[in-house]
Amino acid sequence: QVQLVESGGGLVQPGGSLRLSCTASRPIFSSSTMAWYRQAPGKQRELVARITSDGRTEYVDSVKGRFTISRDGAKNTVYLQMNSLKPEDTAGYYCNSRGIQYPFHENWGQGTQVTVSS
Repeated sequence: QVQLVESGGGLVQPGGSLRLSCTASRPIFSSSTMAWYRQAPGKQRELVARITSDGRTEYVDSVKGRFTISRDGAKNTVYLQMNSLKPEDTAGYYCNSRGIQYPFHENWGQGTQVTVSS
């Protein structure tokens, strides 16, 4: 079992920036895909960005060019840099890890709230 702890959420004005962090309790990046999901009230949880074990990244269309996912193996931490934030980015953001080999163990963090409002 891996514990994931997120931090970095908060209240920001439209056009502002935030950086979310997710720290794993042990090294897992070489054997896992790391991802950020978000869920707004009344909506389904959606994938925002992910980074594979070999470093490939992908993003949902609505955040391309504004968000960047990265990781620091020495710190067991994955980041989500969010720029040019919009009110529609308001949601709870959740860190996820999924093993790349059977049984594809999956872990979730507790979430961190991001609110974009003037």
